[in-house]
Parts: sequence; C-alpha cells; structure tokens
Amino acid sequence: MRFFKLLIAVLLVSFSLPGTRLRAQTLRVMTFNVRTGIANDGPNDWNHRRDIMVRTIREQHPDVLGTQELNKFQGDYLVSKLPQYVWFGIGRRGDDGDEHMGVFYRSDRLRVIDSGNYWLSDTPDKPGSITWGNPYPRMVTWALFERKADGRRFYYCNTHFPYRDQDELARTRSAQEILTRLNALPADLPIVMTGDFNSAPDKPDHAVLTSLLDDAWIGAGSHGGPEKTFHNFTGIPDRRIDWILYRDFRALTAQTVTTQQDGRYPSDHFPVVAVLAWPARPKVRVSEKSASTSLPATP
Repeated sequence: MRFFKLLIAVLLVSFSLPGTRLRAQTLRVMTFNVRTGIANDGPNDWNHRRDIMVRTIREQHPDVLGTQELNKFQGDYLVSKLPQYVWFGIGRRGDDGDEHMGVFYRSDRLRVIDSGNYWLSDTPDKPGSITWGNPYPRMVTWALFERKADGRRFYYCNTHFPYRDQDELARTRSAQEILTRLNALPADLPIVMTGDFNSAPDKPDHAVLTSLLDDAWIGAGSHGGPEKTFHNFTGIPDRRIDWILYRDFRALTAQTVTTQQDGRYPSDHFPVVAVLAWPARPKVRVSEKSASTSLPATP
C-alpha cells in the first residue's frame, strides 16, 4: 500500500511540472523544407548535413513535422535516428520516387486515424497530375490525427507550392483548391497546415488561406529567430515563405530555428516551430430530459 501511495505521489508531482503541464495543453508543430537529397550541393550535400538535421529535429522535438522536398531515403534515415517518430507520404508523381510531402509524428503521442493525398491541379485525385502551368506536380499530404492521451483530434495538411515568379497564379489556384477542401471538413475539429509556399505573406495565396486559417508567426505572442526563412545555405534569409497556419488553436510561440554546425546548415531553409494551445473542449448540448451536468465532448 505504501508503494502505491508513493507511486501516485510521484505521478502527481510529475504532471504538475511546468513542462509536463504545457505539453498536455499544447501541440508542437514544425515545418521544414529539408532540401532534396539528390541535388549536387557540394559541401551541402545530404550526407554532409543529415546529422545536423537529426540534431535539429531532436532538439525541437515537435509532435508533428511537415517536410517538403523529402526523398524516401531521407525520411527513412531520419526515423532510423529518431525512433520515436514515424513518417508517411507519397512521392509527388504517385510512387516512392521523387519528392514527398513527408509527415513525421511522435507515435507515443499521436495516432493516425485517416490520411491521404491530393494534387494541386484540375484533376486533384489523379496522382502526378499537372496543370496551371506548373513544371512539376504539386500536392497535399493530409491526416486526421488523434492525441493518445485524451482522444482529441485535429486535421493536418502539408504542402509545397511552385517556386517561380511566374507561378503566382498557380499558387493562388492551389490555395483556392486547398481552401475548398478545408471548408468541407467538420467545423468542430481544429486544423493545422504547414508548407513551403514559395510566397511572401503579402501575396494572394496567403490572403486566400488566411480567410479561414491564422498565421502562427502573426498570431503568436512570442517569437524567436529571424522572421524570414529561405537562406540558400548562407544563414542570411531573404523571404518568409515557410508558414504554419491553423484554425481554432491559439499560437503561443513561433520560432525560426537557425541551428548550424561549423557554418553548415541542415537545409537551405530555416525550419519554423510553433507551439499551439488546444482550444477549449466544446460542451455537449443537454436536453431538458437529461441531467443538468454538461460533459466535455470528444472531437
């Protein structure tokens, strides 16, 4: 009996610690264009920076991480070094080749209830489809996540928009397609979106998406690191093109992560991390014939 009393006391103290309490109330989200592993980047080739990337992710310990430009061998390497994570995704041409919108998540904290992909084109359900003048397929990888601790759910999507100056119309069309999909989701479930949008926040695609979603960098009460994210392996960023967007959460902090080792960076983009506070649980409506106590609903 004394053992069980001691065990309960230890658990209560552990849960009362600030870090534990904050983790129970928040979702830690990261977006990271990892730079494809097949480019000829000389001293910045994948083999020279992959362990810096592992270190960066380990230090930031996101609950969910959306990557862009990810090749399968990169994703497999990362989870081999970070066994608490699982990743999923499909190549943008519909197979395991080419770049993925790979999604990583803490399997001890989250489970995937459903997931899928669609393409940013006139035929979004056709793998590898290309329209709107895009030179490459563009896509979204999405999931319905459930938090293991209490069953709370949220929708998540991850994307990578076209990069050329002349692709602004395609980026806007992409944002409109995503908005249509998001508007069709259940209104009572929160949404998180990550991506490399290849666009500054003053462009039309940002306006389209933020008609429904909030931008964590704008909404956060606390910031860290530079606002801009693309730096081309120089460490000097010139554009904020990597965003974390959300619905119903509240952004507590947003940070651009500048981890490097001897002047070498894990990617040509700085990753962005946001800590999001879960919304208050909605109340179940109680009929006149039911008990007077309202119980929290499980999304």
